[in-house]
Amino acid sequence: MRPEIDIQTIQDLEFRAIRSMLVDLCYGETAKSRMEQLEPLERLHEANDALDAAAELLAIRNEEDGFPRLEFEELEAEIRQLGITASILELEGIIRLLDASRLVNDIMQFLRKREEDYPQLFDIAQSAYFTKEIIDPIEQVLDRRMQVKDDASPELLKIRQHIRRTRNEINKNFERVVKKLGRDGFLGDTVEAYINHRRVLTVVSNYKRQVPGNVVGASKTGSFTYIEPKENMALNNELEMLLDDERAEIRKIFKVLTDTLRVHIDLVRSYQFILTTLDFIQAKVRLAQRLGASRPALLDEPQLELIKAYHPLLLLSNKDAGLNTIPQSLYMDKFCRMMVISGPNAGGKSITLKTVGLMQIMVQSGLLVPCDPSSTFGWFHHILSDIGDNQSIANQLSTYSYRLKRMNHFLSKANKRTLLLLDEFGTGSDPELGGALAEVFFETLYNRRSFGVITTHYANIKLKAARLKNAVNASMLFDRESLEPLYQLSVGQPGSSFTFEVAQINGIPQDLIEEAKTRLDANKVEMDKLIANLQKEKSEVEQLNKASRRAQEEADEAKEEYEDLIAHYEERLLKQQQLIEKNNKALSNGKKMEQFIQSYRMKGHNKKLLEEVKKFLAIEKSKIVKKKEQAKHKQTEYVQTTPAKRPKKKKTPAAPPPPPKPIELGSVVRMKNSSQKGEVLEIKGKEALVLFGNFKTKAKLADLEAV
Repeated sequence: MRPEIDIQTIQDLEFRAIRSMLVDLCYGETAKSRMEQLEPLERLHEANDALDAAAELLAIRNEEDGFPRLEFEELEAEIRQLGITASILELEGIIRLLDASRLVNDIMQFLRKREEDYPQLFDIAQSAYFTKEIIDPIEQVLDRRMQVKDDASPELLKIRQHIRRTRNEINKNFERVVKKLGRDGFLGDTVEAYINHRRVLTVVSNYKRQVPGNVVGASKTGSFTYIEPKENMALNNELEMLLDDERAEIRKIFKVLTDTLRVHIDLVRSYQFILTTLDFIQAKVRLAQRLGASRPALLDEPQLELIKAYHPLLLLSNKDAGLNTIPQSLYMDKFCRMMVISGPNAGGKSITLKTVGLMQIMVQSGLLVPCDPSSTFGWFHHILSDIGDNQSIANQLSTYSYRLKRMNHFLSKANKRTLLLLDEFGTGSDPELGGALAEVFFETLYNRRSFGVITTHYANIKLKAARLKNAVNASMLFDRESLEPLYQLSVGQPGSSFTFEVAQINGIPQDLIEEAKTRLDANKVEMDKLIANLQKEKSEVEQLNKASRRAQEEADEAKEEYEDLIAHYEERLLKQQQLIEKNNKALSNGKKMEQFIQSYRMKGHNKKLLEEVKKFLAIEKSKIVKKKEQAKHKQTEYVQTTPAKRPKKKKTPAAPPPPPKPIELGSVVRMKNSSQKGEVLEIKGKEALVLFGNFKTKAKLADLEAV
């Protein structure tokens, strides 16, 4: 079902102001006209597609480089002309087609590589195709300065060559005449001028009869006469005819070019569609950038979850004034679908209600909204409001009469897909009688399973919301100490109207306020005071909860840092142990080398040592020779033997490994897979304290072996 567009709701929620800003942000007239008609879309998938397209272009503008600027001239006039068989495009229209084709080609090249990232924009661009079928024939006619080329046709080339020769001759003649008349003192200070594209002399009027030629005009004061030299009169006439020939030839060229472009009229239409559609989307993106808006979820369920949502118009107004804007958060679904907001006047109740309504209309119209991107909006068929008094002198309607008519309209539309926005619900009549009727209306709308955000001061409405299963009270917080509204929504309990506190803020004398309290039922005063105190206590509890959550977050961060630090130190310790083992091994090898050097230096030992070294080298050499002979012998046997399988040798069972030595105090041990030896100093459970060189460390017994 298509959402119903309620004109009064559009006016109440100031959606027209949003539309007006969007119109100003459009580049071309087609997008402006389309934006003026912007309203909630007919189907859910259309709204989601519109939101996706705006979100994609926003991402491109914020994160990508290379997407072309969407500045163009529309092609409606060219499309009409191409549709007429005998029509000829003018130079300006040809240039517009060239620019449009280049721009769309650039857009398509950008999106072709990013189809998966920007599918909605890619689909829009697919209305056309990348081609130079329009660009090439135009570039054959126009140069880079968008002027017709001399060689656009052979005839044009001849004409322009003749024009240049004629102009050169005219200029030579003119310079000769100027030089002669200048010596005679017949010319004014400016010497020359241009009249009707002809170069003429500025002659002092007293000497005009002494200068042969054609008088074409005079100065305002009559001091100077403009004369076309006699020498150039025939040449200027010839030039005029040549220029006329040039215009005629250019028109022939444009006629041929127009016929060539007419074949691609459907492509030109697609250019118009792509560029104006992107212009329409870009206006949404420009507004989103001003608002800091994002794309929320839009589901086929009647629900609302606003997270850090700002009223768009209030946000912009406060930005211009340098003021801070407080966001609101609320949640509504089928189990919590009627929210009654109470609290002091000027505390933000109406702004909260308007925020919900305006953002809902914007989202269903395909606009990005200023809230956390994890926010969720449902799909409503009716969005109805009753905000302000809307008195009508013409129709002789009082505030209450108007509201009764609106309520009757609401009752005829209310269902589970209806979102109601009712400000100051029940006012306009006798408090007791109007309150009773408002309670009946409220209960009827509730039974229709409608969704609603309602502001009220009536205690019976607050009480009814507390008793109904799927309704909830909420309040706007108020600081009783500073007597200032906090503009924060608190869900879960009704709020005090803070009638006397607000009166005190506005300068009403305290004795009058105290006198007013004596006129009220004591229970009423006490109840309002109790609600105010509960509200204050809830605010304090919420502050404590925030502090507790903040402390928990800080503790979690500290724990994570501590665990990272422990892991870092353990890694460093392991590296140090490995380095110590390596250094100890190097030290042991160094000691052996030192002993070798010392024994070599000792007299009488050199010969014996050298003999040992030679003996060792001879043994190693014989081993290598033996291995080579064995390998050669095996290769010969393999070649001589037949492919028959040889009997497998029986493997002798391996002897069982000796049992590991027990590790005790004083045992010499080493780490498995390491040659570094150490002494066991202490054993505790499954761990031992071992001295490796000058370094003590704890190690698991399972990782040690006695040597």
